Amino acid sequence: MHDHGREEKKYWLDAPRNVTLIVYGLAAICALLVLADLFYHKHANYGFESWVGFHGAYGFTAFFLIVLAGKHLRKVLMRKEDYYDR
Repeated sequence: MHDHGREEKKYWLDAPRNVTLIVYGLAAICALLVLADLFYHKHANYGFESWVGFHGAYGFTAFFLIVLAGKHLRKVLMRKEDYYDR
């Protein structure tokens, strides 16, 4: 129920402009980190580990695949809301 005499509290992430600033800020930080990858020597065990941005791309891909696996795993593990009440 809404209390008509009060305004709903606004948080700083409620403003779309602030969310946009965070997204662009994170993208800029990621770009700077990939650029920084050019300026130091890597002690790689395998040749592909020395590619620019490899570890970031590998981490992003692994996380993406984990999220996809979780969506499918949910279908297998999901139980009805009253599962433990029976």
